Amino acid sequence: MDCLCPECAGNGMILCSNPLAQYKSHQDEIDSAINRVLHKGWYIHGEEVKAFESEFAAYTGVSYGIGVGNGTEAIHLALAACGIGAGDEVITTSHTAVATIAAIEMAGATPVLVDINPADYTIEPALIGRVITKRTKAIMPVHIYGHPANLEAILSISKKHNLLLVEDCAQAHGASYLGRRVGSWGDIACFSFYPTKNLGALGDGGMIVTNNASFAEKARLLRQYGWKSHYISEIPGINSRLDEIQAAVLRIKLAYLDEDNEKRRRIAQVYHQAFQDYELILPTAHPGSNHVYHLFVIRTPQRDALRSYLKEHNIQSLVHYPVPVHLQSAYADRLVGSESLPQTEQVAQEVLSLPIYPELPEEDLTQVIQAVQNF
Repeated sequence: MDCLCPECAGNGMILCSNPLAQYKSHQDEIDSAINRVLHKGWYIHGEEVKAFESEFAAYTGVSYGIGVGNGTEAIHLALAACGIGAGDEVITTSHTAVATIAAIEMAGATPVLVDINPADYTIEPALIGRVITKRTKAIMPVHIYGHPANLEAILSISKKHNLLLVEDCAQAHGASYLGRRVGSWGDIACFSFYPTKNLGALGDGGMIVTNNASFAEKARLLRQYGWKSHYISEIPGINSRLDEIQAAVLRIKLAYLDEDNEKRRRIAQVYHQAFQDYELILPTAHPGSNHVYHLFVIRTPQRDALRSYLKEHNIQSLVHYPVPVHLQSAYADRLVGSESLPQTEQVAQEVLSLPIYPELPEEDLTQVIQAVQNF
């Protein structure tokens, strides 16, 4: 989750992400869509949500989309829809937003942690087999920073051990691997539409996508108290609804997602060219992976000093993520696998996210590059 505080946005600082700039770039269409919803008088689970669910599922390359309240609940309900709960284990990484781990626990399952590949920061497939037990029910790769995990290898492991593949796509809208979009590889997948995402709402929102009709139907029940008929619960559920206004806004932005992702790639290319001769570890897009650069993350042992220098020059930078989940006080010493994550712990001390968003002005990009080079 990125900083959206008015202090940063209001003092002329060059921001890491800028939802306001994206709103302004599509303002007339977004205002018209919101106005359309306001005058319909139907604000929850109406025509806009149904249309967006269908359009986003088609974009991702799956049959079903189920809109929910946010990305965390998308993971929680996706796991529950697959029958994963108490006593079950889900393999994932600690180098992720805490939402990934929190959602697994919300479903009643136990997160089992595996170290990352330091080249792309995603789960290392070669380590997954070591932690599979009789209680393991799913593998959850996180397509962090917009780079797809090694889905071919992970899918092979999941099939070999009869495990579900649940994709955390919260940072990877539109990314693809071997020609298929992320979200279409797993048994079920989860997206967040937090405002700073590549496809961001004007508030919270999330989506579950799947090709499995049974999982889709159960997810629909779970998101609204288990109702099949109004006020009558078939199964226990919760309240996790994507509202009509957010769906209408997201429908507008979805039409521009590929174009916006291409703008992100061009900015990333400029960064790569500018920093290729400096002592920085730059993001890597593996062959067959279509990186969408939700974040442009560099690595340096001088991370904290560089961040301070950028702040002095009115440039925002962020750390995704400063403390691995297994070392945070809420989770310390109780997550399975947390005793052996050296790459995760090293990366957390060195990563730094630089400004990147489709509307980033060229002069701001130049200023960021010059500041990093000067440092």
